[in-house]
Amino acid sequence: MANQKGKSICLFSAKGGVGKTITSINLAGIFEQLEKKVLLIDLDLSSGGISLALNRPPEKTIFNFADDYNNNRYKDFFDYVTKYDDYIDFLASPKDPRQATKIDSKYIDLLIDKAVYNYDIVLIDTNHILDEINIVTLDKVDTILFLLTNNPMALKNMKSLISVFNDSGINKYKIVLNNSCDPFKDYFSVFDIKNVIKANIDYTLTSSFYIKNIDSYIMNGEIISLQKRMPTTFSKDYATLMKIALDTIDNIEKEGEEDEEQSN
Repeated sequence: MANQKGKSICLFSAKGGVGKTITSINLAGIFEQLEKKVLLIDLDLSSGGISLALNRPPEKTIFNFADDYNNNRYKDFFDYVTKYDDYIDFLASPKDPRQATKIDSKYIDLLIDKAVYNYDIVLIDTNHILDEINIVTLDKVDTILFLLTNNPMALKNMKSLISVFNDSGINKYKIVLNNSCDPFKDYFSVFDIKNVIKANIDYTLTSSFYIKNIDSYIMNGEIISLQKRMPTTFSKDYATLMKIALDTIDNIEKEGEEDEEQSN
C-alpha cells in the first residue's frame, strides 16, 4: 500500500484484565478476512502478550527498533516485525521488561508514522496506565477503542478517563463493552453502565463469546476470528467485530475522498 496512509487504532482501558489483547488479535483476524494488511503493535512494554498469544517468538522487538534508531543502525522497518501469516504481522514488546524503561516516547511517535505507511491497519495493544508512552500513542492514533467490563472499578475508572478526554476536547474514541471477558459478573444493566460512565456504548461483545478453552488457542497460536466456525458459533460477536472493522474502513475511504477533494 505504498504512498497511501493506513488507519491506526489503539485499544485502551482504564483497568487491566478487560480483554484488550485478545480483542486486538481477533480484530486483526477480521481485517484479514477483509484482505487488509495488518500490523499488531504490543505497547504493553513490560508485560505484553501478543507474541505469546500468537505463539510466534520474535527475533526483534520494539526495543530493538528504538535502540537501533537511537544508535543510527536502523535500515528497514520490516527488520523488526514478525510474520504471522500473509496478512498479519506483529511488533512485539521487549523480551526483557527492564528494556521497557529505556524506550523514549519519541520513538513510539516515529514507529506509528512508519507503520501506517506500510500497513492498511495498525492495531495497538496497550496497558491501562496513562504514562508518557500511552499518552503519546492516544494522541497520535486515528481512533481509540476504550474497552470496559461490567465491573464497578472498571466503570469508575472509565468514567474518570472519559471525563478527561471530553474536557480536553478529544472525541475520537469508541466504547466497547466486553461482556465476554468475565461473563459471570453482571452487576449493572447497559442502561446503568451508560449512566455511570456518562457516555454511550458503541459496541458490545456478549457473554456468549467467552472462550473456556482459550489456552488451547494460545498454545496453538490460533486466532479465533479466523476459525471457520466463528461466523455461525459466535454470530452476534462476529458481526460486532466486523462492524468495528467496516466502520474503520469506511472512515478511511471518507478521509481519502476528502483528501482528494482538497488536492483538486
